[in-house]
Amino acid sequence: MAGEEHLTAEPLEVRWLGRIAYQKAWDLQHDLVAQRRKGDIADQLLLLEHPAVLTLGRQAPEDHVRASKAELARRGIDVIRVERGGDATYHGPGQLVAYPIIRVADRGILLRPLVRALEQAMIDTAAAFGVAAGRRDGYPGCWCDPDTDSPRKLGALGLRVEGGVSYHGIALNVTTDLTDYDLIDPCGMPEVEVTSIAREAGWAEHDSLPTTASVANAGDRFAIAFAERLEEAAAAGGKRVAVGTSSG
Repeated sequence: MAGEEHLTAEPLEVRWLGRIAYQKAWDLQHDLVAQRRKGDIADQLLLLEHPAVLTLGRQAPEDHVRASKAELARRGIDVIRVERGGDATYHGPGQLVAYPIIRVADRGILLRPLVRALEQAMIDTAAAFGVAAGRRDGYPGCWCDPDTDSPRKLGALGLRVEGGVSYHGIALNVTTDLTDYDLIDPCGMPEVEVTSIAREAGWAEHDSLPTTASVANAGDRFAIAFAERLEEAAAAGGKRVAVGTSSG
């Protein structure tokens, strides 16, 4: 393209991991962050789904988990405190989780443009399934009807940056069992209504059940959208995104 001869392609390796335990994915993130800080690997985008688990941000109050320890033990659901910002978050089947391992300075961007790129990629993914969503001022993530009296949270966002490299990321409800959100005060807001692409799009009941296939489908769309939005965010810094994919 004319005028782009000076731009350097910054690779983004997209990896689909399928359904993977939270602790395993957390350990993998730490390993990849260390490798990325040393320059041993390119930027990564991990796409996956977790079994049911609750996480708490580094300063989140424990009482934002509503369920008793006995109830969580009965259901085999762990509560894990992590180093990201944000509050209580639910992960589970039917939910797309994306972890960007990005060395932000190499792309000539700051944290806020990265957050915007992730939010917009969620919005773009929802739109691909016929669901209108947007940002809500002061509340990170992705929302349906964000500017009305009845906003509904479709996707959550919580990042951590160490040594100039991001990790943690987003969780977008695709075919998630929304009753599991009764276990927590989502993002510390007990009054918030949580929704999913399946609910907002009016999918039939058999299409709304949590499946890894639905998450993989959304993950494909998210990866494309995020690469495009990341390239837009990096344009001012003279960078481009070259996308590669792998699984496992």
